[in-house]
Amino acid sequence: MPSFDIVSEIDMHEVTNAVDKAKKDLGNRWDFKNVDADIEMDDKGVTVSAEQEFQLEQLIDILRMAFASRDIDGRALAENGESKSGKLIKQHFVLKQGLETDMAKKIVKLIKEAKLKVQSSIQGDKVRVTGKKRDDLQTAIALLRETELDVPLQFNNFRD
Repeated sequence: MPSFDIVSEIDMHEVTNAVDKAKKDLGNRWDFKNVDADIEMDDKGVTVSAEQEFQLEQLIDILRMAFASRDIDGRALAENGESKSGKLIKQHFVLKQGLETDMAKKIVKLIKEAKLKVQSSIQGDKVRVTGKKRDDLQTAIALLRETELDVPLQFNNFRD
C-alpha cells in the first residue's frame, strides 16, 4: 500500500553553513565596522547580539537571508526571547525540529477534513499517510503545501 511520511527536519550541516555565511556577510558590511556584533551557533539554536536594536534587526535579516540562500525554511527559526547584558542586546533563536503533538494532530485533522481517500496516523515526531492510490497521496501533499503552517514540512519515505 503506498505511503509517505510528513516530517519537519533541518539539515544541521546546512544550518552551520548558513551561520558561517551570515558571519562572513557581517564582516563585509561597512556599517558594522568597529561595532560589537556577532552571530553564534550552539547545539540548541542561534544567538544574535548587537549594541543597538536596529543593528540587531539587521543581523536577523542577514541570518534569514543566509538561511534562504541555503534553502532552509525561515520558519525553522523560533524566537526564544530577547535579553540585554551589559551593552549588548541578544536575541536567541531555537531551531525547530520534529513535529510536536499539537501540530501533528492539526495535520491529521486537515487531511480528514479534506475527505481524501487516505489514512493518516501519528508515529512519534512524524505523521504517516497511507492510501490505495498514489494520486490520493499526491493530493494530500498538495493540500499540505497550500496550507500555511508554522513549521516547515518535508515529505519523505514515499513508498509505492
